[in-house]
Amino acid sequence: MRYGFTTGSCAAAAAKAAAYMLLTGKQKTEITIETPKGIPYTAQIQDIHRKEQEVSCAVEKDGGDDPDITTGALIYAKVSYGKQKDRKQVYGTIIETRGESQFPQIVIDGGKGVGRVTKPGLDQPVGNAAINHVPREMITREVQQVCSITDYKGCLQVEIFVPEGEKLAEHTFNPRLGIVGGISILGTSGIVEPMSSQAIVDTIKVELNQRKAQGFDYVAVSPGNYGLDFIKKTYGYDLDRSVKCSNFIGETIDMAVEMGFQKMLLTGHIGKLIKVAGGIMNTHSGEGDCRMELLAAFSIKHGVEVEHIQRILECVTTEEAVRILEESGRLREVMNYAMKRICYYLNKRAKGKMQIDCILYANEFGELAKSKEAAEWFTLLAQEQGR
Repeated sequence: MRYGFTTGSCAAAAAKAAAYMLLTGKQKTEITIETPKGIPYTAQIQDIHRKEQEVSCAVEKDGGDDPDITTGALIYAKVSYGKQKDRKQVYGTIIETRGESQFPQIVIDGGKGVGRVTKPGLDQPVGNAAINHVPREMITREVQQVCSITDYKGCLQVEIFVPEGEKLAEHTFNPRLGIVGGISILGTSGIVEPMSSQAIVDTIKVELNQRKAQGFDYVAVSPGNYGLDFIKKTYGYDLDRSVKCSNFIGETIDMAVEMGFQKMLLTGHIGKLIKVAGGIMNTHSGEGDCRMELLAAFSIKHGVEVEHIQRILECVTTEEAVRILEESGRLREVMNYAMKRICYYLNKRAKGKMQIDCILYANEFGELAKSKEAAEWFTLLAQEQGR
């Protein structure tokens, strides 16, 4: 499968090309950079605008065979001459080679369509453009390479902008993270690996880290928006500071423990969390599916009639299975036992280093079961939301 290149690689390539054209006065329609992964990236340069004091150009984001929302977007860099500045005088990053004024000073900031950080706990401090540290290092390295070739030792200002960025950001995690006004310029390896789940895990880690940086030692987690919507609709709590863990329940627990969280509340639909009752910590269907088998086993344990158990084993959805259990008259017993097993495996994963509570629900029946200490969370949530 074909890999792609990150927004960070695109920004670095555009910045290098713009710097080259500004310092040499020559046109540049293709540029090559070295990604942190060690894979060279040759980018085609588009929409070039040259002036005496500044040059801007763009590189089109190519996500390879694992495209995301930014694939096809134009990532621009505008490079202009600047005056040597003190680090405290500007937003953005100033990196000086060897820290001496006779070497090129590169000032990096974000423009239109690049988000601005408004909450602590992210890669960049509050006030900075959401251009992560690896892309900043890439931009600096590539622009300084051009400065070295042209023997330029002054200051260059690099502005990264994405005309479609604000609209694209509506489909990302940025609004939840407190990044306003556009997308983030990201990438740790410089390339996008097809079908990689690492980006999702990295996002979960960022959200957990941000929560911890805000001073909380407890965190509410849900596989997705449905769990958050259920809490809001049923209990009236808007978990805007919660973390969406997708299918990566086990890895989320591992990261939360490592960061020092003391408590976690996991709220999820029975379709995902029933798998946890069997010890499955990645709930993606490709990792394993024993939903009906587990429900059937728990039903046997609690005396559900064979006729109902046979029907459960033939179900396609867990909502259907819950409906059958309701008919059997044993729904509550079976769900309470399922919750017991879920909590057993959640806390086993945490190895006693963090208390994990859980709420289990179905769309049609609402709350199916919750752990004994889950009720305490409503006091915590009420306090956090100023009630």
